[in-house]
Amino acid sequence: MSQIVTRFAPSPTGYLHIGGARTALFNWLFARGRGGKFLLRIEDTDRDRSTPEATAAILQGLTWLGLDWDGEAVSQFDRKDRHAEVAHQMLARGTAYKCFSTAEEIAAFRADQEAKGASYAVFLSPWRDADPATHPDAPFAIRMKAPRTGETIINDAVQGIVTFRNDQLDDMIVLRSDGTPTYMLAVVVDDHDMGVTHVIRGDDHLNNAARQTMVYQAMGWDIPVWAHIPLIHGPDGKKLSKRHGATAVGDYQAQGFPAAGMRNYLTRLGWAHGDDELFTSEQAMAMFGLEGIGRSPARLDFKKLESTSGWHIARTDDAALLHEVQGYLTASGQPALTKGQHDLLLRAMYCVKDRAKTFPELIEKAHFALISRPVAADEAAAKALDTVSRGILKELTPRLQTANWTKDALEAILNDVAAAHGIGFGKLAAPLRSALAGRTATPSVYDMMLVIGQDETIARLNDAAA
Repeated sequence: MSQIVTRFAPSPTGYLHIGGARTALFNWLFARGRGGKFLLRIEDTDRDRSTPEATAAILQGLTWLGLDWDGEAVSQFDRKDRHAEVAHQMLARGTAYKCFSTAEEIAAFRADQEAKGASYAVFLSPWRDADPATHPDAPFAIRMKAPRTGETIINDAVQGIVTFRNDQLDDMIVLRSDGTPTYMLAVVVDDHDMGVTHVIRGDDHLNNAARQTMVYQAMGWDIPVWAHIPLIHGPDGKKLSKRHGATAVGDYQAQGFPAAGMRNYLTRLGWAHGDDELFTSEQAMAMFGLEGIGRSPARLDFKKLESTSGWHIARTDDAALLHEVQGYLTASGQPALTKGQHDLLLRAMYCVKDRAKTFPELIEKAHFALISRPVAADEAAAKALDTVSRGILKELTPRLQTANWTKDALEAILNDVAAAHGIGFGKLAAPLRSALAGRTATPSVYDMMLVIGQDETIARLNDAAA
């Protein structure tokens, strides 16, 4: 078989929706897992609603998700001359015709049918079989000469066999009277010229497949494999909307979800491979196939997204994780890390990333490494610093000044001090947490001391003791 080529073709009229991101992901996985190409086309023919800002947001969303595309992104609008060329080729082939019906005539036809009680009526142009000698010298649209009888059958890789009655489909306009191509024509021409072998898109485009198949047939072109995937619903089973929470991909970055976790979660949203829930992108590429896509709408589950994200955070290389944290801070409008915070957070990664489900959680766990003296204790932590505890910290600091700064050495010193005062280590850990982090919930005392180092540890204990 020839090389697999898929594409993602968003309209730049707004942000990259989570459903669009999953469509792009499925196309990316299918192509990458088979050594194929994944192409990007910006369908910007709606000049009134398409904006450069929306295009930039789409590219940024795909880049954050790690979905790299081959070659340059294609602008559909820039190819309008090629679309018009194909419309005229259809005329020459006899698979399209010039239609001189005016907008007023078509509107009058529709009004007449409505008056007769027809819920839907196919407009039959009187120019379909007209003698060219009778053509007026007037503006005309080019309409595809669709079959009037029989059926158009779509063999869909997800939906199965879908049948459309041809007498329910009108002769679609492919080139308007002002010379601009219609979306239906442009999509087919672009997919053909780009060599797209598999059209994987939302099932809201399923009806379009019948008309687009006719364009392929009118030009004698190979028809791609169709795969129309169900939409994403909210947790309540209703169509996803802003009332369910974030619908834009950028919102998930700003909330602190890692890209790998989002890829994993979105891959499982409407697709299954046995009982596999958690996997890397490399594993997903090897496993992903159209046969695993379900026919029912998938439901967002934010708890599952969080647990999936936590699994990926725990397994990501520390330096790569830090890079993503910095991207999260930028996306959420927070200050960037200083050089000192950057270095300490990198040192702290081993003890803060294991149970963090999102980057805000990770940053909260790493609070001790990101703050500077004097450490401000919250209300609960401040209660641990009573007169007795301060006295113990004063006694402890001289011993730490000569300590070998390893976990074993620190453990021996702290246990020795606790025993000398007849208390368990837990009683000593509480004021230490307060002094080092200003919190009651922190990584282990030893980990915090090892991360911030000997001088900073002693300085914080001295501050608290005073």
